[in-house]
Amino acid sequence: MYARPVSMHLKPNTASDFTSTFEKDILPILRKQNGFKDEITFVGPEGKDVVAISLWERKESADVYSRETYPQVLKSLARVVEGTPEVRGYEVLNSTFHKIAAES
Repeated sequence: MYARPVSMHLKPNTASDFTSTFEKDILPILRKQNGFKDEITFVGPEGKDVVAISLWERKESADVYSRETYPQVLKSLARVVEGTPEVRGYEVLNSTFHKIAAES
C-alpha cells in the first residue's frame, strides 16, 4: 500500500468551502481512480492548515493519478487553497484500518 500526503494552507475563512469542495468534487474523482483505497483529511485547530492522505494499492496507481488527474484537482481547490500544496509519498508499513500484506 502507498500513502500520498498532501499538505496545504487554506485561504482565510474557507475551511467549510474546502470541505464542501472536497466532498462534492474531489472524492468522486478519487473514487474513480484505479488503485485508490481511501482518503483521510485533517484540518488544523485554526482551520488554516490541511493534510489530506490518500491511500493507494500501489505507488504506480498514485503516480498515474498525479500525472493525469491531480492537475484537475488543483484547479478545483484553487479558490480555497493558498500557494502550492506540498505532495509527498510513502510506502505504508502498517495500518490498523487496512490489512497490509507483508512483502517477502
